[in-house]
Amino acid sequence: MTPTGLVIHANRLETVSVLEAADVERAVTLTAEAEGVEGGEISVTFLDADAMAALGAAHLGRTDPTDVIAFNLAEPADPLGDVYICPAVAQESASEYGVELREELLRLVVHGVLHVLGHDHPEGPERMESEMFRRQEEILSLVL
Repeated sequence: MTPTGLVIHANRLETVSVLEAADVERAVTLTAEAEGVEGGEISVTFLDADAMAALGAAHLGRTDPTDVIAFNLAEPADPLGDVYICPAVAQESASEYGVELREELLRLVVHGVLHVLGHDHPEGPERMESEMFRRQEEILSLVL
């Protein structure tokens, strides 16, 4: 539990050599603090591509793995949520955008937590210019 009362679970970190539990906890905590959230419980789990594809198929109707899926299970003011991240897809994005895998994974943690906290963005190219993406990058700069 963090000093603010937020409970954070970092799961399957053995699949990600560039992050430690403290990195995930810092990203979740700073995102929650930036959004004025002091309590709640958030789980971040790293999945391989097959598991992420199965999760996406079951809940989103997608057949290919995606980089991040988030589930908001309670009110954003007292969040309860799960964030799932696929390092294999994150590696593809990191290569495409010319950033280190660690940075991209932390970006996805922030992104997923923002979804748990009730934020959303449009699909398509305009998503990169959305308020949620601007907020994500502001918070990521604090995390890095």
